[in-house]
Formats: sequence, C-alpha cells, structure tokens
Amino acid sequence: MPKYDIVSIGDTTLDAFIELHEASVHCSVNHVDCQLCMSFANKIPFENLTILPACGNSANNAIGSSRLGMKDAFIGSIGDDQQGQQIIKELENEKVDSQFVNINPGVPTNFHFVLVYRGERTILIKHQKYVYKLPAELDTKWIYFSSMAEGTDKFHTEVDKFLQKHKNVKVGFNPGTFQMRMGTKKLAGIYKRTEVLFLNREEAQAVTGEKSRDIHKLAHGMHKLGAKIAVITDGRDGSYASDGGNIWFVDHFPAPRVEATGAGDAYSTAFIGALFHGKTIPEAMVWGTVNGGNVALHVGPHVGLQTVKQIETWMKAHPKFKAKEFK
Repeated sequence: MPKYDIVSIGDTTLDAFIELHEASVHCSVNHVDCQLCMSFANKIPFENLTILPACGNSANNAIGSSRLGMKDAFIGSIGDDQQGQQIIKELENEKVDSQFVNINPGVPTNFHFVLVYRGERTILIKHQKYVYKLPAELDTKWIYFSSMAEGTDKFHTEVDKFLQKHKNVKVGFNPGTFQMRMGTKKLAGIYKRTEVLFLNREEAQAVTGEKSRDIHKLAHGMHKLGAKIAVITDGRDGSYASDGGNIWFVDHFPAPRVEATGAGDAYSTAFIGALFHGKTIPEAMVWGTVNGGNVALHVGPHVGLQTVKQIETWMKAHPKFKAKEFK
C-alpha cells in the first residue's frame, strides 16, 4: 500500500460554469442575506459556458495538494459514464492516485451548474446516491474530509472508526451542506479528531450554534468541538485562525475577483500544505490567501492553483503581506 502525504475524501462532480449577463442582486440592510434575481419565464442570455471535471471540495483539495508537491489520493464515487471517466482522467493528469474511486453501475456522475455573476457564484447541486468504500488499509499523514451527499451516515461512521483507530493521522475537516445538517452530535468523533476545522463565518455560526458573529466566540465554539486549529474565512473581509491561545487575521488577496468557486478550497488546501511543509499558522494563512486569491482570478477551481514556488515567489514580492495578531 502506497504511503500518502494526504488523502482527500468526498464527492466529486462535473461543473458547468455559466457566466450570466442579465441578473441582479437584492440584499437585506445588513448585506448578508442576498438573492440572485433573474427574469421569470423568459430567455436569459449568458456570456460563456465552461465545463470542468473533478470539481467538488475534496477533489479540488486533491488536485491542489498535488500541485503543492504532496503525494495524494482521492476517495469518492462516480457513475459508470463518460463524465465519470473524465473525472478519473483529470485526477490522473494531476498526478492524483484514483485507485480508490468507486464506480457505481447504472448511476450518473454528479453534474452541477455554477451561475457566475459579478465575481460570485450560485451553485445548483444534486448529489447522486452512491456506494462509498474506504480501503481496507490506508497509510497517510493527513486526511482532508469535506462535502458528501445526504444519506451517507454509514460511510461517515466508517471514517470515524478509521480516525479513532489511527490517532497519528491528522485531519482537515471542511464540512459541506449535508454534513452540517447532520449536526455535531452525529459527527462528534470526527470533530474531536480534527486538526484544522475550516468554516466561513456564517458556517461557523451554524455549526457552533453561536448567534454572535464575534470571531473570538466562534473560534472558541470550534475548539470546543475538538478542533486544534480553527480557521474562519470571511470572503473579501479576510480570514482568521486560532490555535486556542492566539488568533491571527490576514487581509483578503489584493487582486480583483473573476469567479470565486474553489477559492475557499484552495485556501484550505494551501493552509494544510503549509503546515505539512513545516510553516507556522500565520504563514499558512498567507499561503491559503495567495492560493485562494489566484483561483478567484479564473473561472473554475483548478486553473489558479499554485505551486510552492509560485506562492513563495509572491510572498517575497509582497513582504508586508502578513497575518497579524487579532485582539
């Protein structure tokens, strides 16, 4: 059995990126609850259509980790169709071991639609019901666990049992929509084994049950669940990371945003990659910001993914861009 630096576990999809031309955004007074609005019962023109394979949080992590020089594999499920083979091919082209991808006969591969407007995205999702399998033996330093379909409770229990048995494996956990709906009690074992928990500000409120948007309270709630390092991303308002004693803040990437799909995944990927390469938490935050910022310069989650050399070159060119203590 090969030894891996990281194994990424979760669903994968083909994503169709539709760049909208005619739409509007309506927000509440606090600019948090926003809605994408289009004409009803009408023909709506769009700018471009781009279809990309091997998308999804964990697949994005697998490809991004490979770009950062980590030996990795992807565990997930696909259908027995041409779209599934496109995903396999993309993973292999990116030097990601695909031997643990389970092919499900008679079921289509996940296909999502990403509506792109003004640098933000709204995603239409449908997760197919698949059979998921963990390999009998798995030798890895890290596991990255993220978005999976509803009804995968049994597989989550398998992952939990694996983590309880292999205490030396570090876990990066970025719960997806259905995983958050499962609640923290069902996933208590996974949360307790988490080295780095990645959530955006609103997700942190939902997961911890904290009504306040205060970073200190949200980070405390994430640590209480078991996370050794709590990372809270806040879109264009930067990101925060806590080790339970100190909290750091880093500003957003200083560049325009073309399309944000996968930017959060890229942040998480480079954050873990930095820790793997022996960097500190503040340095890992900058790695994540540079990786996520470059992904947001392009349509889709893979084009802008950086190598270690690219990140370090950018950091040398911008020596003042650093994480600072947050009080």
